[in-house]
Amino acid sequence: MWFLFAVLSAVFAAVTSIFAKIGIDGVNSHLATAIRTVVVVIMAWLIVFITGAQHGMFDISRKSWLFLILSGLATGVSWLCYYRALQIGEVSKVVPIDKLSVIITLVLSFVLLHERFTPKSFVGCLLIGAGTLVMAI
Repeated sequence: MWFLFAVLSAVFAAVTSIFAKIGIDGVNSHLATAIRTVVVVIMAWLIVFITGAQHGMFDISRKSWLFLILSGLATGVSWLCYYRALQIGEVSKVVPIDKLSVIITLVLSFVLLHERFTPKSFVGCLLIGAGTLVMAI
């Protein structure tokens, strides 16, 4: 089931980039990011209330709160940079560079989370890096 959600995530991320590039025309990139964020926040809270997940909010540990907040801040900075890049660059060049996050994530998961970094992971990182380089030039 995780694979289906991962594929759907990729599809919606792709559509997001196209919609963003069209929508950002003539709009300040920070304002566009704020509008997008409000929509995401409303949608996320609707899903929380529809599924009844709000009851677990008071059971979240301080550590989880801290890292969820840090994750939110990182997401915000990422979105601000992404929208600015989309505004001044071509989607076909911005998106591959943005996807270097896959390589960075794999390295960080190895260093910080002690996850396995296999030869297959290494080859995948090389291919993603090479593909990004080819597409961005």
